[in-house]
Amino acid sequence: MQETNEMRDRLINEFAENYMEKLFYFCLKKTGSHTEAEDLTQDIALQIITALNKGTIPTSFSAWIWQIARNRYSVWAKERHNRNELVTGSDIGDYEIEDKSENILDEMIHTEQMALLRRELAFIKSDYRNIIVAYYTENKNVREIAESLSLPTNTVKSRLLRARQILKEGMDMAREFGKRSYNPEEIVYSNICTAPGELGQPWTLMDPKLNQNIFLACYDNLMTAEELAIEVGVALPYMEDTVKHLTAQTLLVKSGDKYETNFPIISREAQQKIHFYYEGILPQLIALITEDIDRLITQYEEAGLCYYGEYQSYEEAKWMLLMDFYKSLYSLCGNSPKDKLGNTPRPNRGVWDVVGFEKCDFCPDTVGFHCQYEGFVHYRFGYCGIQNRTPANLTKDEAHELRLIVENKKAKNEAVREKLINYGYVCKKEDKYIPNVAVIKQSTCQAFLKFCKKEKFSSDFIQHSTVRGKLNESILQTIEKINNSVREILVSDLPKCLRDDEKTVSALLESICTTSHTLGYVVKYALASGWLKYDENTSPSVGAYFNMP
Repeated sequence: MQETNEMRDRLINEFAENYMEKLFYFCLKKTGSHTEAEDLTQDIALQIITALNKGTIPTSFSAWIWQIARNRYSVWAKERHNRNELVTGSDIGDYEIEDKSENILDEMIHTEQMALLRRELAFIKSDYRNIIVAYYTENKNVREIAESLSLPTNTVKSRLLRARQILKEGMDMAREFGKRSYNPEEIVYSNICTAPGELGQPWTLMDPKLNQNIFLACYDNLMTAEELAIEVGVALPYMEDTVKHLTAQTLLVKSGDKYETNFPIISREAQQKIHFYYEGILPQLIALITEDIDRLITQYEEAGLCYYGEYQSYEEAKWMLLMDFYKSLYSLCGNSPKDKLGNTPRPNRGVWDVVGFEKCDFCPDTVGFHCQYEGFVHYRFGYCGIQNRTPANLTKDEAHELRLIVENKKAKNEAVREKLINYGYVCKKEDKYIPNVAVIKQSTCQAFLKFCKKEKFSSDFIQHSTVRGKLNESILQTIEKINNSVREILVSDLPKCLRDDEKTVSALLESICTTSHTLGYVVKYALASGWLKYDENTSPSVGAYFNMP
């Protein structure tokens, strides 16, 4: 007898400490009334304590409590229905769908398994999730849910039953999230942008880390939104919206209910192969190129001409000259695709393409390339955070005002000019605004071309095709060798569906060899040799220039 009494007292204490609050919220959800919930809770508690005092010792204490709670609630609801009173949170339609899975779910909602339930709700399809949430958290009955979702009542009933089954199955299994849920990866991307989208595309689409990990997960591996949500560790409602947006922006392609990344991503393995190859060949090539630039610019200036204008020093102009020079040399290899990357029409009036690179510790700082309005161009160097010292893009008004300054014309907007000063593109001496960028004029280019032909120099920066026979053949041969070797590495790394697409391969090859990836190496070796120099006094506008008529 003593043991029975001790067991009874222990169960009563456990009930009071662990179940009373849960019972109240169960009743509140079902009744929709604080007062009625209190009354119903007391009624349930009285029945439980009475049964325990009479000597009832349930095999499963928790299951026994919730069975009593459901029975007492059912009696309460029927009594209210019989009195033709409105039953908030339940009506006769609810009884029609009661089954074992509902009872199990009710118990789970009010026990220590609530966390598991929330987890599974995060990864269930919206068709089911919306109904479950409406029924269990918004206290809506089947008829109300059907009306709010414009669905037949039977459809709501069947989906609710199926949702309970899915939730129960999910809660019973040991769900394993993907590695990216706790260790997200990064993409360093090269964008070739003829015209940015009105919402800041492609940068606004590529910068978020969530988007980057979606692209990596879906690359050459079709995945559903549910699979992506688990892989990345993001609740399905957020994932559904994200993949829908990325698909609308053409960076994902949907096939059935699965998604695939719609642009190439170069793997770490391929980049490492390119890295070791560049380590062996580029230092010597950059030494030859910089020697050519020095000789050309010096003798050009001795002839009384200046290719890059009067506003920047040669040390700062070097950054732009080296980039243009290298890209011009590459174009002479004769392998440039007819349809270059950067010409793909996108939503929101954008015209751009993207190439992704899995982030690697061994790769140098990248070089971005921004073409803007009014002839403004800016190479943006990752080295020492130079690219963070100026805005990613100039507005049309800013570019136009900068052009007026270059042309020594009257200000149209003084406030914009002050912004340009803050960016570092303009300085002010007394009352005069002076551009802090290189200025390349067509008249200068024409004079430069004539000079190159006359003196038989190794390159011109603009109309290179007309003087190919005058170029340093050792440089060209090295560039062509690099082109062929990188092509071989890239083709072996691409998905099978892209390997035989010569247009894509050629465009991708030119993108890699003439944009952020390779240009980062060009800057690295030019800095290592001491030809390029950077300190705290270097202008943030290095790499910026205007193409003038």
